[in-house]
Amino acid sequence: MNQSELRELLSTEGLRLLDSLPVWQSNDEIVRTVAELRKAGHSAGLVAAVLSQSKLRAKAASKFGPFAERMLFTEAGLEQATRLSVASLHAGRFSAAGVKWVADLGCGIGADALAIAGLDLNVTAVERDETTAAIASYNLAPWSNAQVVHGDAESADLTGIDGIYLDPARRDARVRLTNPADWTPSLDFAFGLAERYPTGIKLGPGVDRALIPDSAEAQWVSVGREVVELGLWFGAVARPGIRRAALVIGEHGTAEMTAATDSADEAAGELGQYLFEPDGAVIRARLIGDLARQLNGRMLDTSIAYFSADTAAASPFATCFEIVADFPLDKRSLKKELAARKIGTLEIKKRGVDIDPATFRTSLSLKGENSATLILTRVAGKRRALLAQRVTPNR
Repeated sequence: MNQSELRELLSTEGLRLLDSLPVWQSNDEIVRTVAELRKAGHSAGLVAAVLSQSKLRAKAASKFGPFAERMLFTEAGLEQATRLSVASLHAGRFSAAGVKWVADLGCGIGADALAIAGLDLNVTAVERDETTAAIASYNLAPWSNAQVVHGDAESADLTGIDGIYLDPARRDARVRLTNPADWTPSLDFAFGLAERYPTGIKLGPGVDRALIPDSAEAQWVSVGREVVELGLWFGAVARPGIRRAALVIGEHGTAEMTAATDSADEAAGELGQYLFEPDGAVIRARLIGDLARQLNGRMLDTSIAYFSADTAAASPFATCFEIVADFPLDKRSLKKELAARKIGTLEIKKRGVDIDPATFRTSLSLKGENSATLILTRVAGKRRALLAQRVTPNR
């Protein structure tokens, strides 16, 4: 979004027009809607701006729920914004630690600042991009305890601040930045603040674990089985004795595994009747061994995250599959077996084998009314194809 589009959008006419539009359903009605709005006398620029926001608001509902209906977004800002369910947990840490005034450095469109303000904490949200800062100002306008500053995180005035939250920008206009020294603010700057203030730092879940300081609580978060972030917490906003955590948010609510360090792996053993696929947050936090022991499981292979057990179990931290058949990973024999079982719908999962699931599925020429899951992996070092069915929690 450029400055002229933002001015159009933030005009009285623009905001009224945006709020008057029905909830975005699909692109099917776009031509008719554009024609109607242009016929009503609205400029082409304004029509484009409000329709773009209408589409983003609909997309944002999965992250922000009903709050999305009154917020403004940019495409990149929405993509990078913290989900409100996760941001509220971030804010809760500051509140529980007794922090009164948080600086949100690199606030983006203001998602975390919104959650912090919602807990009656003062928040100063700093954003270097002028357009994004203006959008954050709009989103935070209902909260008198929130202010937005257009400026650089590294030069922000921290007078009176007693807590810090940072979400370093890890990409420029063209590419993802892999060197933490190139992030804005840099990771070294963030770690420097963490030595002086209770601090939370949001990073991508796949960040190099060697960068995690020993003093940090590292919490990987998944929402709906997708790992969305790594949060590093320091000082009073970190929990005593916890250095590794996997927070899993889903239909079950919120569940968490914690530990003082990476868990020791469970020994590998025979394939049982059931296979468990740990949630990605558990895998990233390296708590697979603890989870396997909780569920009386054993690893399929010491280098693979799947584990097996003789009994089924419902857990928010893993998906359970019942093994129907165990085959060598041979495409020709698998094709015959699946045809004989009339399997026409096949979910393919894989770990420890170099196979493209989409290409492999096409090569099987599936036909039939039945469905199944095919797990391509290694068991005791050998390539296997495990035909399975998902075990539902009430089964």
